[in-house]
Amino acid sequence: MQSLEQVKLIVKALEEKKAEDIRIIDIQGVSSIADYFVIANGSNENQLNAMKDSVDEEMYKKGIHARQIEGNVHSSWILMDYQDVVVHIFSEEDRHFYDIERIWKDGKEITPEELSC
Repeated sequence: MQSLEQVKLIVKALEEKKAEDIRIIDIQGVSSIADYFVIANGSNENQLNAMKDSVDEEMYKKGIHARQIEGNVHSSWILMDYQDVVVHIFSEEDRHFYDIERIWKDGKEITPEELSC
């Protein structure tokens, strides 16, 4: 499965759990660590964990397994590494604090709406 197809699957899984402010950053020309970052936030620990579980379940169904998942049921930042795609799930407060979008501003931002084109 191509990395952009993985991004679409991840975004759909996040949307199903009412993820807030989903952002996709294409970092292919900026870094070799991944092709895309998918960033989203939720309003509480239960939602963050539901988002993580939803993404992991959908990827697993396609035979894609996370290389690593950082964070636990009490974390306010969960990182899911699928090699070509890295998913960042934040609490709203931590998302503003770490400001991943600013750090990776040299990447190209893609909106979820653009994925369906």
